Amino acid sequence: MKKVILAILLMMASTTGFSQLIAKKGSAIKPKITVRTSSASQKTASDNKADKPINVVYARIDGKDTLLIVYLPEVDIDLMNRYYQITSSRQGQRLANNVRKVYPYAKLASDKLHEYDTLLAGIESESERRRMMKAAEKEISDQYTAELERLTFSQGAILIRLIDRETGNTSYQLVQELRGKVRAFFYQGFARLWGYNLKSEYDPKNNPEDDEIETIVTLLERGQI
Repeated sequence: MKKVILAILLMMASTTGFSQLIAKKGSAIKPKITVRTSSASQKTASDNKADKPINVVYARIDGKDTLLIVYLPEVDIDLMNRYYQITSSRQGQRLANNVRKVYPYAKLASDKLHEYDTLLAGIESESERRRMMKAAEKEISDQYTAELERLTFSQGAILIRLIDRETGNTSYQLVQELRGKVRAFFYQGFARLWGYNLKSEYDPKNNPEDDEIETIVTLLERGQI
């Protein structure tokens, strides 16, 4: 029950139910070299494409040697060292796992908010705006409530701060803007009963944990962890 506020939070920051969860960046795929033989049982080119995708890579001929040229992404050594320091403890590992879990939801809230601005920009009828928001809330509730209710308390608190990072507004401000002051006051009161604070701000300069979260998020955005 205490985590239902997270579902409400995502509904308030959303516009329609058509977007899917932001896929977490995967690790880099290693290039593969496909060598074709001249055996009698060799498959046709179309068969090879169907079975094994061919990845084109750059190479340089040096005498009798063929040297592959692979462009690696730039790595911030200081940032990676900072990440390893954070995750050297069990608490830091737990923090990194929690950030990985909830960051896609924060990105989702940001994307939905931009959709909201675009969708409702040309609608002047207040009743039509309310109708569309209620329909959107129901779709989002049906799609994401079960997932959000499985978040732990720590993950929920991190999500609220990351929404501030991604949207530039606290969760309280988002609810107030989208659903009014009375509804925002009600949700804040409900959240406080269970230990959440929708007015939590993301402040990596003055909050040590937010500083650690910023390191983790930055590396996630770069696809380096």
